[in-house]
Amino acid sequence: MLKKIILKIYKLIFKYTPQEKYDLEENLNYQKWIENNEPTLEELNKQKETVFNLNPKISIIVPLYNTPENYFREMIESIKEQTYLNWEICLADGSPEKADYIEKIISDLGKKVKYKFLNENKGISGNSNEALKLASGEYIALLDHDDIIPKFALYEIVKTINENPEADFIYTDDDKILEDKNKRISPHFKQDFAIDTLRSYNYICHFSIIKKELIDKLKGFNSEFDGSQDYDLILRTIENAEQIVHIPKILYHWRINPNSVASGASAKPYAYVAAKKAILKHLERQGINGAKVEDSKIMGLYKITYPVIGNPKISIIILNRDHKKDLKRCIKSIINNSTYSNYEIVIVENNSTQRSVFRYYKKIKSDKIKVEICNLKNFNYSKLNNYGASKASGDYYVFLNNDTKIISPNWLESIIGNCQRKEIGAVGAKLIYKNKRIQHAGVVLNLTGTAGHVNWNEKEKKPGYFGRIMIQQNVSAVTGALLGISKLNFEQIGGFDENFPMAYNDVDLCLKLLEKGKLITYNPYIEAYHFESKTRGYEDTLEKKERLKKEEKKIKEKWKKYFDKTDKYYSPNLRTDVPNMRVKTERIK
Repeated sequence: MLKKIILKIYKLIFKYTPQEKYDLEENLNYQKWIENNEPTLEELNKQKETVFNLNPKISIIVPLYNTPENYFREMIESIKEQTYLNWEICLADGSPEKADYIEKIISDLGKKVKYKFLNENKGISGNSNEALKLASGEYIALLDHDDIIPKFALYEIVKTINENPEADFIYTDDDKILEDKNKRISPHFKQDFAIDTLRSYNYICHFSIIKKELIDKLKGFNSEFDGSQDYDLILRTIENAEQIVHIPKILYHWRINPNSVASGASAKPYAYVAAKKAILKHLERQGINGAKVEDSKIMGLYKITYPVIGNPKISIIILNRDHKKDLKRCIKSIINNSTYSNYEIVIVENNSTQRSVFRYYKKIKSDKIKVEICNLKNFNYSKLNNYGASKASGDYYVFLNNDTKIISPNWLESIIGNCQRKEIGAVGAKLIYKNKRIQHAGVVLNLTGTAGHVNWNEKEKKPGYFGRIMIQQNVSAVTGALLGISKLNFEQIGGFDENFPMAYNDVDLCLKLLEKGKLITYNPYIEAYHFESKTRGYEDTLEKKERLKKEEKKIKEKWKKYFDKTDKYYSPNLRTDVPNMRVKTERIK
């Protein structure tokens, strides 16, 4: 109640709340993006004249149920206006009564539309499968009865098929439209395919295009998952697809109306039950048994807890030079907060001068905590961590800064559970400043410089762009301040590259894992406070700045193929000069 009163007072004084102001600014930025990036009339006419080598028929599948006339008309008109012409519409109508307006609206389309009145409602999956039976195209496009697609949608899809003839699953970006279809808001600029992101929520959703022979093999939709039948189909599709391609363009307009999931989490609560069931079945098909799938704090976003197989030992490697107070707080948080007991702490001592530090070492040394001396003349983060790993006896390593404080009790189980997945290379955590703002929620290449922390300095409880702060997801890199990795993976890539003594050694480590075909995952349920740079300080002297420039140059040269393009786990449509995933307004090359 008090919060509502404060918001009302705030609105009276300042007109908008901070979130409303942000949303307004972003929607204005999106209008600029539309103006600068979507095809002009001249470009649309050129698309109509394009001759492709491959001209597949696209069957657009639409299940109908009591579809309002204006929505149906707008949906059909959006297909009729396509600049690519080899398409058909397959309509399966499960309404209780046949509407007169349907045949009037489609009467001029001839054989390009197939309409079947079912005389019964078979549910969303059953109705969709009836529409699938009508399809004769090489590709199936999934369209909801109240949504629309832009004129150039099928052109972009066929262009992509010509560029990627092996693609059997294609998805696009989308936005939302209000009752007035010309009012477009909330663009969802997505990642390229990312399995952890998809397991956290159906970020792919619209516009999904699947090769017909694949969807036939999968036997279409499964009514067991009605409400999240598309999520289940997408999960089964990615399990069987040879090539998945993401088109980073807005090719679908999702209508916000009271009965649509687009309107909010309360619209179809049963859909979220079905979604969790679909994720669990997917995990079981992938051989992951014993995982737990739960709702997160926001409906529609899901938390997966991967099981720990056996009781493997984990070595927590912490570098230290003086800073007894920080180290003590860090170790105390591990001992007091950890629910997993099979761990050791390996402190790598490097040139401490304070006697109190050595007295503290003597006090805490035990079977579980050991101190290894590695006095380097010049500080080298990579060499010190490699030394710590050589003295560790665990099957898994956690590299942990001494200026951290563990929050999550089950942090070690979360790290091991993920690291035991054969596809995972490294696991990163959600790190929070003392003032409850985000220090780390994943690393994006070329963000705010060479490699930036996405959503840096956002409020810790804020979900971020499409919930990205709150979900487990794949990223290109994570910070070494809290990084989990298996001993096997660490040794296979040769550990940290000692040519990066101060900066970008964690990014380099992650890129080496990506080169080996491994994935990097950010897990927001592994949480710690990070009192950043208290040990070695900021790059605030001329010498430190020069050193940083050298290491920036070195990593860009070493990993040129990654830095010469947009980070695949980001989007070319989002700004890189700020960390918080805002819409880019200029024309995208």
